[in-house]
Amino acid sequence: MLRKLLLSVCAVLALLTTTVAAGSPAGAHRRPPDRRPVVFVHGFVGSGGQFETQSLRFASNGYPIDHVVALDYDSLFGVKPMEEVWNDLDALIDRKLEETGADGVDLLGHSLGTRVSQGYLNSSPERAARVAHYVNLDGFPGAEPPGGVPTLAVWGEGNDELDFGGATNVHLPDQSHVQIASSAETFDAVYRFFNDRPPRTMKIVPQWWITLAGRAILFPSNVGAEGVRLEVWEVDGRTGMRRHHRPRATFTLGPDGAWGPFWASSFKHYEFAITRGDQTHHFYMQRFVRSDHLVRLLTQEPGTGLDALREKSDTTTSLTLLRYKEFWGDQGDAGDVLTIDGQNILTPPIAPRAKRLIALFAFDAGLDGTTDLSAPLPAFVALPFISGADVNMVATAPPTRSIELRVEPRGDEGTVDVVNVPNWPSSTHHNSVHLRDFTDADLLFGRH
Repeated sequence: MLRKLLLSVCAVLALLTTTVAAGSPAGAHRRPPDRRPVVFVHGFVGSGGQFETQSLRFASNGYPIDHVVALDYDSLFGVKPMEEVWNDLDALIDRKLEETGADGVDLLGHSLGTRVSQGYLNSSPERAARVAHYVNLDGFPGAEPPGGVPTLAVWGEGNDELDFGGATNVHLPDQSHVQIASSAETFDAVYRFFNDRPPRTMKIVPQWWITLAGRAILFPSNVGAEGVRLEVWEVDGRTGMRRHHRPRATFTLGPDGAWGPFWASSFKHYEFAITRGDQTHHFYMQRFVRSDHLVRLLTQEPGTGLDALREKSDTTTSLTLLRYKEFWGDQGDAGDVLTIDGQNILTPPIAPRAKRLIALFAFDAGLDGTTDLSAPLPAFVALPFISGADVNMVATAPPTRSIELRVEPRGDEGTVDVVNVPNWPSSTHHNSVHLRDFTDADLLFGRH
């Protein structure tokens, strides 16, 4: 009871100390004069969701939540060639400059997104003139700042010797490739570069009443999940089961897959459910701590792509576990622990550090009713950033029990995060669980 009271007091203080412009829709266009829009370009088979945590840090330092945006594109370039991706980046920058009245944007690229961004800045002086700063996150080096735009380059593990000519170079050798895009240390360097001063805080300031928005997109093309029905349900955090008979919000998605914003509470848990005919893709997350408009729901047409590789039945459950900070299963006490109903699935063969694992598929391979974690599932581990685990999870229709996921993330000793997921049958349902890439130590008021 005392803990709940303290959390409530902290939330009220957060509301009082955070300006309307930092998170509420009413202040979305009230730009302080020294705040430029921030535009993120993801890497190979990535999405704008990889910058979600950084957007929370920017908002905690006074940026309006809609000033931090991301370009989602097909990194295989099968939907649009590079030149058309640059045109989409033009349109996004045009929109943010018109909305804010800023004199330019601050641009960041990660991994393959640095190739996209460098090419864009070098393609014409007019494009480069609209970008005030450029950040090259663990990507391709260059001999000089692209388009003459002031450049910061941040490098992670394995890139200790790399430098970007004419740029400010920062090396974080203990951080992994995807982690570079989401870490507090990277945020500190980026904020200083954009604003010529340190951030007021590197932590995320919780809010009580929040707004949520984002896109539902098809992996890996990032094309909008057009025409699907998206329902947002309030769920019981102790079980993952729905608390009411009706969804909290409902959206029929247009061509871009955009949804929201809608009002929510940081003290409640939510499920996002995408329905196509008799197939439903459920998304479960830890509690949102403040307004978040970069939520990405990565889905696929049933029976296509990675969905076709899942073995499904009426009696087993399937999971996809996602975190934008690599899972390390072979680093002992310096690694991560992720258990499903008490069994750690981050074994050294399934989640070696060198794999750069951010998405893990878990289901009963062979539908034989057994769990075998001695080796990863070949079809999944052959793909970049992805692995698969043979885990038997008994399902019922409708769900009658919860599957407990417990995460002990590296970097915050003593933290145990728990997410509970109903045991939906994989024949007609799939569960994705989005785990935070930050820890309790990154929250201004501690555990939330």
